[in-house]
Amino acid sequence: MRIVFAGTPDFAVPSLRAAAQRNEVVAVYTQPDRPAGRGRELTPSPVKREALLRGIEVVQPENFRSALSKDALRALQPDLMIVVAYGLILPQSVLDIPTYGCWNVHASLLPRWRGAAPIQRAIEAGDRESGVCLMQMEKGLDTGPVLLSQSLDIGAEETGGQLHDRLAALGAQVLADGLGLLRAGIRPVPVPQPDVGVTYAHKLDKAEAKLDWAQPAVVLANKVRAFNPWPMAEATIAGERLRLHGAVALADAHNATPGTLLRAGRDGLDVACGDGVLRVRVLQREGGKAITAADYLNGRPDLRRA
Repeated sequence: MRIVFAGTPDFAVPSLRAAAQRNEVVAVYTQPDRPAGRGRELTPSPVKREALLRGIEVVQPENFRSALSKDALRALQPDLMIVVAYGLILPQSVLDIPTYGCWNVHASLLPRWRGAAPIQRAIEAGDRESGVCLMQMEKGLDTGPVLLSQSLDIGAEETGGQLHDRLAALGAQVLADGLGLLRAGIRPVPVPQPDVGVTYAHKLDKAEAKLDWAQPAVVLANKVRAFNPWPMAEATIAGERLRLHGAVALADAHNATPGTLLRAGRDGLDVACGDGVLRVRVLQREGGKAITAADYLNGRPDLRRA
């Protein structure tokens, strides 16, 4: 099959490899190079780097509004277009170009968590299950019928980064299964999404990283997990602004003002919340690296009496 692949971040790379395994990927579409790093140099996307390593033509349009960009896609004569975290909205006129339309690998169990940040929102909400859907794309935002899906359990202390990597691998497997069926002449049966259970995973915002100690400890623990490695939860503890890499919720009762450091020991820093206590286990000081609470206390002997 002649496949056009569209994707941008690390999450899409395993799916590109799966698409290229037994098919002809005639072109890879990805976001234009963006400034990154301290030097703000133009940097290619992870998908572009993978495509260049494989000798696949790379196309980087700003959008698909022009007739020229659509004609260029049409000239590739694609049997199928695979879209994985591409970052551009595809109009219906583009979705109609490939023989079998466009497939999307989405990191949630649709219709739950349509949108930009399904992995992090699932953890933030305390979901115990996630998964991947292979979806036939249509004009709406992640509204198309599901072709194949696979679920997995979310670990009790699993971070956004860890779940991201597992779902990226699972997405590649589900895509490979779908492509295998199509090569065998079997088109996966599209199953419409139910109207019940729709939720939206809005894009992450850096401002969300600032924790509010008035919230319950369980809510804050989920945020710490969800926002690791980005945007990384931040909070003030004992007068110091810290990034929180790892924390768990304790059901301990207290009468302290939210944000009060109740205890400090090798197991963690216990901070009073609106309900319960958040035990911070791994943290990062300004300009430093992630360290355990025990190592942090070596530099803050004044807290050991807390």
